[in-house]
This record gives sequence, C-alpha cells and structure tokens, in this order.
Amino acid sequence: MLPPACPPVFQKDGYTLRPAAPEDAEAYYRQNYCPLDAEAARLTGAKAAFSRDEVVRFFHFSIDDPDRRYYLLQAPDGTIAGEGVINEIDWALRSANLRLVIFRPAHRGRGLGTWMVRCLRDLAFETLSLHRLSLDVFSFNPRARAVYEKCGFRVEGVLRHAVQDGGAWADDILMAMLEDEWRQAKAQEV
Repeated sequence: MLPPACPPVFQKDGYTLRPAAPEDAEAYYRQNYCPLDAEAARLTGAKAAFSRDEVVRFFHFSIDDPDRRYYLLQAPDGTIAGEGVINEIDWALRSANLRLVIFRPAHRGRGLGTWMVRCLRDLAFETLSLHRLSLDVFSFNPRARAVYEKCGFRVEGVLRHAVQDGGAWADDILMAMLEDEWRQAKAQEV
C-alpha cells in the first residue's frame, strides 16, 4: 500500500501534528536530545543519552521506512514538542504498533497526548485501512494508560516484571484496538 498522496496534518490550540520531513532532523536532535528529558526517557524505556549520529540516522530511517508513518508534534513557537509513530505496519495483516512521546514537561498535561492518540488512531484506521493497532505502556505510567483507555484501547495482557523502574520491577501492559472497536470509540466521542 502506498502512503496517501497528501498525508493529513492535524491542528489544535496552536499545535500541529504533521509528517516528519528530512529537514527536521537537526532541530529534532538539538531541541529534544541535548539532553533528553529524564522523565520522557523513563516513561518510554529509552536510554538516557543518544549521540547526534544515532538520532539523525534513525530519524532519516524512520522517514524512509514504508512500514512506518512518522509524525512530529510542533508547538506554537515552532519547536518540536513530541512525536507519534505508527510503526511495524504489516500490510497483509492490516496491523501496526503505535508509540508516542511528548518530550518536555511544559507540553505535558494539556490534553495533547489524548489528541495525538486520537489523530494517529484515526489515521491508522481511516487512511491506512488497518484492522488492528497495538501498543504497550509501562505500569509506572498510569496517565498514559488512562489516555489509551479513554481513546478506546483495551488491555490484552501483561508482561509481568518485564522492565525496571529505578531498580524496581514493573509490568509492560499490552493494549490494542480493532477497527470495530475504533468505530465504537469514535462514535462515543462525537
């Protein structure tokens, strides 16, 4: 399946969720990985620091990958505040994975995560014609889990003690949504 001729762009309260472009790579690195916010790294399971080459190389790979849709959250001041990715797309099974991060505390707690999940969820089912969208969230991130549940994702399983948080064991919670569940969730949001 080919990407849409004109990928959708979403806007809310001065924020824009748009496809990533090659010219974003340097700003993406400088604005979000110099340094990477410790809480963003913790909640996403990322390592604490990345080199410029690691970030820029992976950024370009992500844009070019035909089995990935890579979106950036742009703040009203033009900086890159977060990202949302539909990845691991299996076109034959019509399934994919969703992940997102809001990089800086100043942009958290504003409803942007819920908005991003809904935009990308809708993109997955409406534009990409997927049947299943999955994700995972750590047990020490209850706010994200609540957002995913609010957007219609359901818990499918738990990988007990699969990760550590500050030396303590934590669970990796597996969640997903099917296209008929998406239709129900979308109808309830109107």
